[in-house]
Amino acid sequence: MTFSSVPFDFQGKHVTVAGLGVSGVPAAKVLHGLGARVTVVNDGDDERARAQAAELEALGVTVRLGDGDTLPDGTELIVTAPGWKPTKPLFTAAGEAGVPVWGDVELAWRLRGRDGRKAAPWLAVTGTNGKTTTVQILASILKAAGLRTAAVGNIGVSLLDAVTGETEYDVLAVELSSYQLHWAPSLRAHSATVLNLAPDHLDWHGSMEAYAADKGRVYEGNQVACVYNVADKATEDLVREADVEEGCRAIGFTLGTPAPGQLGVVEGILVDRAFVEDRQKNAQELAEVSDVNPPAPHNIANALAAAALARAFGVPAAAVRDGLRAFTPDAHRIAHVADVEGVAYVDDSKATNTHATEASLAAYESIVWIAGGLAKGATFDELVTGAAKRLRGAVLIGADRALIREALARHAPEVPVVDLDRTDTGAMLQAVREAQRLARPGDTVLLAPACASMDMFTNYNKRGDAFAEAVRELGA
Repeated sequence: MTFSSVPFDFQGKHVTVAGLGVSGVPAAKVLHGLGARVTVVNDGDDERARAQAAELEALGVTVRLGDGDTLPDGTELIVTAPGWKPTKPLFTAAGEAGVPVWGDVELAWRLRGRDGRKAAPWLAVTGTNGKTTTVQILASILKAAGLRTAAVGNIGVSLLDAVTGETEYDVLAVELSSYQLHWAPSLRAHSATVLNLAPDHLDWHGSMEAYAADKGRVYEGNQVACVYNVADKATEDLVREADVEEGCRAIGFTLGTPAPGQLGVVEGILVDRAFVEDRQKNAQELAEVSDVNPPAPHNIANALAAAALARAFGVPAAAVRDGLRAFTPDAHRIAHVADVEGVAYVDDSKATNTHATEASLAAYESIVWIAGGLAKGATFDELVTGAAKRLRGAVLIGADRALIREALARHAPEVPVVDLDRTDTGAMLQAVREAQRLARPGDTVLLAPACASMDMFTNYNKRGDAFAEAVRELGA
């Protein structure tokens, strides 16, 4: 492959790639193909890293394992994996030497439009929760409009592959994490949204203010629309602070009746009062709430944000409806597993923090809550206070379950609690059986752990699978 029209001359440049893995290996290959002299540095020196190193060394890339802190002599640019902290000695040394640091997203942005092809605009999505689902909904809507598109970025599909591959796209639906945005100084999206903001990754960013600032980078230079969450004032504040192109509009989304310039919900209908003529008087029906899968409040918000970005790109209303109907959510995101003796069992194992769990709990009226795992420094008082009236009971599992138990004792003392003093994977079957004992017909047994899974399971997927298997055993 050739790159005859690249806005940065990589030929002969000494580029250091920081980190192997999902982003590092593709970045090293692309840079090598552009004629750069590539050195990869990596903290780890395990079997997987050695296999990746061998693959790159066969191409002529230099790889240094077990030393990710020392800046290689002659480095003119660093392209880093997004998760590497800005405080690493490698970046301190780069700053002292005047060496720029990009992430793989920045590299992908700079490589758009190679070989004279039209660069596909980016519709960008970030936020503490809901990013992946929103990007997937957006891609479904864009496809329903007949556009060539893909859901890429932090969703697990390499942006580098999208911009350097053979497929030409009309537009890209791009999920961006706060890490990726930190390392993407020149990114300028067509339109973008920050879905919500809640404390997360503060150990990486150093403060809530720094975390919010990195999220807010997604609005910088927006061309058509900065989409914000009316219910989360912090997202609107980020829009106000952004330096955007002349004519770019602030577009809100709300679960209530939309004001002019917003998308919202009226009598079970998703409506647009932003991308219509005479928005003071008119509204465009987009879809029914029942077209959203699942129609939980926070997922309706995701759908509205996706619809706003699609409408900013000129997508017709009918495509919003068709895209919503065609969308199937990923596993472990408010997934209905089964009904057993009049009780619904719902898997939201992806709810790994309190913000996501708050949204999950708000979707049901009477809940037996299965929660717990690794708290990652979280506190649970606010979460329990908001959900107390909805809780029929709680079953707690995992290493940090005591933190949730203590919050329940303070703010919902009348809620019966089962504390399972075990962290083996078999605890999930016992948890589901205890939840069945507490539940009554019409209730929902909800796995929304508010914690990470690694104390008991490889990842949240395995935790959700264990829940689903335990529910199937109840109904057997």
